[in-house]
Amino acid sequence: MKASKASKSIRRSVALPESLATEAMAVAPDEPKKNFNRVVVLALTEFIAARKREAFAKSMEMMAADREVVSECAVIQAGLKEMEMDGLTDGSSR
Repeated sequence: MKASKASKSIRRSVALPESLATEAMAVAPDEPKKNFNRVVVLALTEFIAARKREAFAKSMEMMAADREVVSECAVIQAGLKEMEMDGLTDGSSR
């Protein structure tokens, strides 16, 4: 049986201000605290997630400001409202 391949990693040399590296290590969660590489991976992962959330929020704001999108959503909502309880009961016994 073949051993599974570890995910690829790249090596990069970066120059960081000492104060930034020290502060990052000081505020890191316990698990990666002693491993600077893990702290950097965690920081980049959190940075990417934050940027994706920001991009999604911006897209949602743009859609909310688009009159055509708002109008189409209203049409869809009206159609769904008609079928909201279709085939469902209110939960009370018959």
